[in-house]
Amino acid sequence: MDLTRHLAVAETVADEAEAMFVAGLGADPSEFKLPGDFVTHADLEIEATVREMLEEASGIHVYGEEAGGDYDPQAMWIVDPIDGTSNYAAGNPMCAILISLIVDGQPRVAVTSIPLLGRRLTMVDGGPVYVNGRPIEPIADRCELVSQVGFSSVSSPKTSGHSSGYRQEMLSRLASGPLRPRITGSVGVDLALTAQGIFDASVSFSPYVWDNAAGVALVRAAGGVVTDINGDAWHPQATGVVAGTPSAHAEIMGTMAEIDRSSS
Repeated sequence: MDLTRHLAVAETVADEAEAMFVAGLGADPSEFKLPGDFVTHADLEIEATVREMLEEASGIHVYGEEAGGDYDPQAMWIVDPIDGTSNYAAGNPMCAILISLIVDGQPRVAVTSIPLLGRRLTMVDGGPVYVNGRPIEPIADRCELVSQVGFSSVSSPKTSGHSSGYRQEMLSRLASGPLRPRITGSVGVDLALTAQGIFDASVSFSPYVWDNAAGVALVRAAGGVVTDINGDAWHPQATGVVAGTPSAHAEIMGTMAEIDRSSS
């Protein structure tokens, strides 16, 4: 499979999606999924357009947040048309378009576009991360006195294995150490900032592949350590992501282990 060609396809699709994204900024909720979780007409329209363009140009089916699809680990586009929908509806720039191509069970191509910051990150398996078309250096294992970690969400759905109390305890413990938590409200943005070395790490509790896959590919391409929330090898069915420099990743996993020990 020509992954470079598929990246070009994804970038062409992202061009169209970005224009729709900017035009629809501030869209009101059009339907509610769960309490506090909603979708806008822009989510639906962007995904429908992205889905049609990707499938027509590549012949590979799409698995998306809004319209689903038949997941195929051999080859499947993964799409989140607006990651951070509540931010988007409020006009908060921390929201993104996430497109990735999973081949043989792992993301091999990724595009994370953050249109309101004018930033697009891309990668193809075996290559570096590009930001707005320019390659960036791999993230270093920095030893700064204070660094930042993206933290996806404090509130926890009832189905999560990590309660709101657990997450608040984790935030408190991280904040007392060398990492300073930052909550953007977008997993995709957190992982993109990590791939660039702006955040030293990020934590996602999301079980959804469309939230995690593009960012996982970017941080891996940037030379970071990536696992699921339990510290095991990440795969598309995994719950959550811990990603970042080796030292930041170890700090996060050590903090989680301390919480587990204290609660047992």
